[in-house]
Amino acid sequence: MKLKRMIPVLLFAMCISLVSPVIASNNTPVPTETPKEVLKNKIETRLLEINKMDKSDLTTAEKKDLRKEVKDLKKQARSQGVYLSVGAILLIILLLVLIL
Repeated sequence: MKLKRMIPVLLFAMCISLVSPVIASNNTPVPTETPKEVLKNKIETRLLEINKMDKSDLTTAEKKDLRKEVKDLKKQARSQGVYLSVGAILLIILLLVLIL
């Protein structure tokens, strides 16, 4: 009986002990660009360059290469996110239910 009462108290104490050092620190983090943000900015600038380009004097092969490059850049831009499958979401929910 005492063990059932003791587990929530210990879990609460453990949570408080993990959070208190974070609250106590006065250091404000300096925002820096991550490599993903740098890559995203490069992709955006290249797409803008291609859009501003005068394409009337390009050959069909050059236009085809530009279209292919734009498609590749858009694929890279889309692949920057994190995707969770249905199985992963169910696993996370089950873990949360078991823990809480």
